[in-house]
Amino acid sequence: MGDPKKPRRKWESPGHPWIKPRLQREMELLGKYGLRNKRELWIAETMLRRVKHLARSLLALPEEEREKRLQSLVTRLYNLGILQTLNATVSDILNLSVEAILERRLQTIVWKKGLAKTLHQARQMIVHGHIAIRGRRVTSPSHIVSREEENYVSLYPTSPYAKAVATPTS
Repeated sequence: MGDPKKPRRKWESPGHPWIKPRLQREMELLGKYGLRNKRELWIAETMLRRVKHLARSLLALPEEEREKRLQSLVTRLYNLGILQTLNATVSDILNLSVEAILERRLQTIVWKKGLAKTLHQARQMIVHGHIAIRGRRVTSPSHIVSREEENYVSLYPTSPYAKAVATPTS
């Protein structure tokens, strides 16, 4: 068996560390989405940056190639739930914000579905193994939930939370 591969960084930190408006916006997003640290935000920003880079690179292609690649990119983003429509254009992709990605995190979905009372409780429930997608336990709060998976987010069957919902105490 070989040596395990060293995992690559999934994020790029900001170029300059002390820009006050950026620091304030980052702190607001950390609180709004219940993120553990700024690295989780930087991962989402890097993902968005790469998508926007792909969209900009489409503009240099010939028309027929551009349409084909644009359609595949739009389909991928729509299936992830980041885009709201399949008729999106390059400008729609370039107008995306980091909130579109943060809204698709499992932690946010669990909270919005009402499985947890707060974002922090949602994070704890996920990490402790109380949340499942299609009956399969998921322990990563940063998991991007696709449109297809969204309806299958639920409590894990053996979770004490699931038992409490099934048999309410009076």
